[in-house]
Parts: sequence; structure tokens; C-alpha cells
Amino acid sequence: MKAFKKMKYLLKLMYKVSPSFIFLTILGSVFSSLQIFGNVIIPKFLIDELIINKDITAALFWGGVIVGFNLLINLINHTYRRILDVKQTYVSYKIMEEMSLKIMKVEYRHLEDPYYLDLKERAVFACNNQGALKRVVSGVSEIITNIITIIGLTAIMITLGYVLIAILFAGIIITIITNYLFMKYQMAFSQSIIPINRQYNYYFGLTMNEKLTKDMRLYNMSPLILKRIQHYNNINVSNFRKYFRNQGFVSGFQRVLTAIQTGLVYLYVASRVVFDTAKKISIGDFTMYANSAINFTRTFDSFFINIINMIQVLDYLDPFVEFMQLPDALDLPSEVELHEIEKIEFKNVSFTYPKTKLQILDNVSFVFKKGEKISIVGLNGAGKTTIIKLLCRFYQPDSGQILINDVDIYTYDYQSYLREIAIVFQDYRLLAYSIIENITGDKDVNLDRIDEIIAQVGLTEKINELPKGLHTSLNKSFDDDGIELSGGQGQKVAIARALYKNASLVILDEPTSALDPIAEAEIYQNFNDLVKEKTAIYISHRMSSSVFCDYVLVIDGGKVVSFDKHENLMKDTNSLYYKLFTTQAENYQLD
Repeated sequence: MKAFKKMKYLLKLMYKVSPSFIFLTILGSVFSSLQIFGNVIIPKFLIDELIINKDITAALFWGGVIVGFNLLINLINHTYRRILDVKQTYVSYKIMEEMSLKIMKVEYRHLEDPYYLDLKERAVFACNNQGALKRVVSGVSEIITNIITIIGLTAIMITLGYVLIAILFAGIIITIITNYLFMKYQMAFSQSIIPINRQYNYYFGLTMNEKLTKDMRLYNMSPLILKRIQHYNNINVSNFRKYFRNQGFVSGFQRVLTAIQTGLVYLYVASRVVFDTAKKISIGDFTMYANSAINFTRTFDSFFINIINMIQVLDYLDPFVEFMQLPDALDLPSEVELHEIEKIEFKNVSFTYPKTKLQILDNVSFVFKKGEKISIVGLNGAGKTTIIKLLCRFYQPDSGQILINDVDIYTYDYQSYLREIAIVFQDYRLLAYSIIENITGDKDVNLDRIDEIIAQVGLTEKINELPKGLHTSLNKSFDDDGIELSGGQGQKVAIARALYKNASLVILDEPTSALDPIAEAEIYQNFNDLVKEKTAIYISHRMSSSVFCDYVLVIDGGKVVSFDKHENLMKDTNSLYYKLFTTQAENYQLD
């Protein structure tokens, strides 16, 4: 049943990306079956004309029919396969595209969960293997062909009586039992190698991870990783040696069974030709019934082999199906659009990350309004970034509410909600696109505004040095003329991207960690001047933003310990904020 559900899902997905592909698959199965029926039935008339009627003209006609029929069917089948090959490639890439979309839409919490991160990698690996998806399609096509052929050949043989059917089905029952036992063994085998393959894929994936290349070379980690890959290779070779030995035994047994069954079929049909006087059976009939029986047995064997192969490929694609069926980020249908953020309120918000027991936020409450600049400070692990993640709807609070303009944030349309928030995270990412594309995305380009923002973040001089200016590619992944920006320059591009979005709430979550304190202070001050009437939240270990912010939110151990102006907080010399600020100020004194 599980395999059937996976098959149903994959076919539904294929139909979604290309309805004509499913139609072509079924049509091809019909033509493949027609060729079998034609080559079983038409030779009967040729043989009867040669042996009984001895009509050379009629015999030549039926010979021509056989040749013409096979030429036509072969032409149709070859044309169909050529078209289907193109369609298969198209569908494979479209499914990979669906996988990419799913990664971008899946609930954010899954992207920070080790289990789902591993599942994503295995799903991508399975999806990238186009042979697996093609095997699903070809397997479905062959199974449909098998079913149509079995039904058609049964209809032909039943005209001779039920003895022939009984002989065949006796062999089929034995075949079913044998295959059922082997399938149980095969499924157990498949399950037993999943953890091994998972570990193998992890270590093999390390060798292709460009982010690890420097460490692997510097610390000579290649032998360590290769040793682990060889270890799991040896385990797999040992397991598959045993598996193929058992598979060979089953295959040999079935070949012997088929030979015995074929002999019985010939004996029975021959006896009907010789001894059945009531219903005269010609040599042509003998050929038709014998060929029907042989093709029936062969098709049934093929049917079971295709079923087994399909179960194998579905097991292989299991991570892909599981990942694709994960729920998307909470996007409840809503007609309430957010046009501008005028007020933000956390009301008794508590939160614990999934699969952990440590409470990150404990009954957090605060309010700030449009145009205010807020600095959130605290020690590592205090919950600063978690507040931002909750505000972005990446996670839902365990209890309490987050309100925007006095409305629960989950009431708003998701896309309109995200339009009003721009963030530069500490672990921001720039793409292998041009500088201008990294700043604007797919939005309309306003060059005057870009130039203004570039100047504000201090990148004008650097960009003017580049031959292609804003159209210079970042890194050399796809462009030999691309450039590698320094950490500080990259952060400035990320900040420019946030500003260009023109959202009503702008957040800097420690994006300037690669800059020195003076450069950081300049960035924050320029940023503060640029956002003007917009609401802004600043998070920084170095607290360079706290001095010019309207309010400072101090978080300690997941609780709000202070929420006040910088000058008021500095009056309490025993407070956490005072200690953090003065300690840092001492370290940054210039001689």
C-alpha cells in the first residue's frame, strides 16, 4: 500500500508538470501490446493458407500483412519512443524544478532540523538521478503493457477451453509464491541497506562539498573520508553478493518452471490437434495457442520483474517523496493585506525550538511603533535572533501573540506580510549573479536609487573600479570575469539589498561582524540616516547602534530585563546593559 501511495503521488506530480506525458505513456503501452497480439494471431492465417488451403496468393497476402503490420507498429513505436525520450527528459527537469520550489516553500523549521536537512540532501540526490525517475515511467509503461497483454492473451486462450488456462495458472501460482517470498526478502534487504546508503551518501557528499575543500586539503582529511567510503563500499559489496546469489537461485528456478510449463502447453495443444475430432484445431490454431501460452508466461514473468523493479526504484525515491510531501510554510488563505508596519507588539511570547527542551524565550513582552529605532542586545544565546525569526513567521510561538498594527501576524496574507520586512542576517548569502541582480532580485531597477544606496553603504568607489560596474558577477562560478568580494564588501551588498526592498521594517541582525568597530559604527549610522522614518531593529554584539537608537531591548536568558533609552539604562551601573556597554567601550578605546 505504501508503494502504491508513492506511485500515485509520483504519477500525479508527473501529470501536473506534463499531462501529455501520461497520455503518451499509456498510448505506447497499447501499441506494444498490439504488436504482441498481431504476431500471435496473424501467423495463424498464413499457416492455414499454406497447409490447409494451399493458396499461395492468400499466403502471400497474409505474409505481406505480417510484414506491413510489424513495419507500421515498429515505426509507430520508434517514433513514440523518440518523442517519449524527449518528454522524459523534460519531465525529469520539471520535477527537479518542483523540488527546488519545494525547498524554498517548505516550513523554515525543517531547514534547521538535522533530520530534515539530511532528508533534503537525500531527496536532492535521488531527484538529480534522472535514471530513477525514468525508471518509474518506463516501469509504469511496461506494467500497463503487461496487464493489457495478459488480459488479451487470456481472452484468446479461453476459446480453446480452461485446461490450457489451468496449466498456465498453476505455474503462475508457483511463480507468485516464489516472487512473493523473494519480494519480502528484497524489501527486508532494501530496508537493511538504507542506513548504510545514508551514511555512504553523507561521506561521499563531503567529497563534493566545495565549502569543505580548504579544510580537507589543509588538514589532509581526504584519507579519513575515503577510508569511511571504502568501508561502506565493502559492506555494500558483501550484502549485494549475497543478494544476487539468492536472486540467481530464484531466477534459475523460474526458468526451469517455465520450461516445464512450456512443454506441458505444447503437449496439451498438440493432443487437441491430433485427438479432438469434435472441435477441429488446425496447425495455425496450434501455433496461435502455443504462442499465446508462451507469451502469456513470458509476460507474467515480465510483470513480476517490473513490479519488483518498481518497488526498488520507489524505495530509492522514498526520501524525495517524503520531502515533497512536507507541509509548506504556513500560508493560510487571507484577504487581509499588510501595507505598512505601524506598531509591533510581543505579548507574553514564549518559545522552545522543536526537539529541544531549553526554553529560548520566556514570557517576552514589548511594544514599539512606526519610525522608532530599536537595538536588541544580550549575551550569546539570549534569544535575540529568535525574536526576529518569530517576527518573520519562520516559527510559531509556543504561547502568547505577536501583533502587527494590533492584529495577529498570522492573520495577514503571507506574501504581503513578507513584503514589509527586510532583514540582513549574520549568515546572509549572495548569489552567483551580478551585483545589481543581488541587490534588486527580479524587481524593477531604479538606477538612481541604487546609486544612492551604494553610496550610503560605501561601495561606490569599489564598483567604479570594476569594468562592468554593477553588472559584474559575484565569484567565478559561471563567469571568468567575476570577482570575489571581501567579507565587509559582501555585507555592504547585503545591506544595500535590504534597503532597496523599501520595506517599512528593516532589521540588521549582526551583519557587520566582519567589519572593525569603527567601520561598523559608520555603517549603522549611515543606515540609520538612510532608513529615516522607517522602523528599524538593530542586533549587534558590539552595540554600536544602541547610542543613537530610540530604545534598547535587553534580553537575558530569554527574558526581557530592560526596555528603555540608552541614557536611562546607563544610569543603573549594576545592570547587564551597563556592564556590556562599558566593557566594550574600554576594549575599543584608542590611544
